[in-house]
Amino acid sequence: MDSVLYLGLAAIYAVLFLYGCVLLRQDASPGLRYLLLIVTAGLVWDNAVIGIGKYMGEGDLLEGLNVARFWVHALATPLLALVSFDLIRKAGSPWANRPAAAWGAWLFTAALIVLEVVTETLPLQLQPSMEYGALRYVSSESGGPPLMVILILIPLLTAGIIVWRRKKTPLLFIGTVLMAAGSAIPIPIESSAATNVFELLLLLSLWLTVRKLASARTLSFR
Repeated sequence: MDSVLYLGLAAIYAVLFLYGCVLLRQDASPGLRYLLLIVTAGLVWDNAVIGIGKYMGEGDLLEGLNVARFWVHALATPLLALVSFDLIRKAGSPWANRPAAAWGAWLFTAALIVLEVVTETLPLQLQPSMEYGALRYVSSESGGPPLMVILILIPLLTAGIIVWRRKKTPLLFIGTVLMAAGSAIPIPIESSAATNVFELLLLLSLWLTVRKLASARTLSFR
């Protein structure tokens, strides 16, 4: 059953990716927030690989695809820090226009990438795992969410609060809180895809926030 759910999530992320491409094309002043396209594409890959796992079966090919999952996660997810920074700047926060703020955002992003690569990706040892009908390769030393995932919630929550206060939309704040709750609280559902659903809610809130802050004059749809 989970294989179907993961494939469904991959399809939804693909639609969100196309939606983001439309927003980018019609936005007169695009910025770092559109790095969200890379994050979204990474989630298409992540969920699709898990979804097709049981149909491919164990082997070197599936293991290689899963190794790529971890690398995509390590390199793409930290970009949410830059997305958050650009949303804060687009919302009109004056401190975000200072060069020091931009440097801080880039350095924080780079530090998250290095942290994830060094602590999680390079020492990666994978083993096959079948959960609720979905086959994937997981880390043999997995012990909860990586530190990088916890740290990335800081800029997301900050952006959510500032955008809410300045642009009157609580969507990003709500999406971030739901993501944090979904990662911290065990969900009594017989599915390994529950956390991925919270990721989807976060990405949906991010894209709707990007839409809210886009240059309204250049968007032809409402």
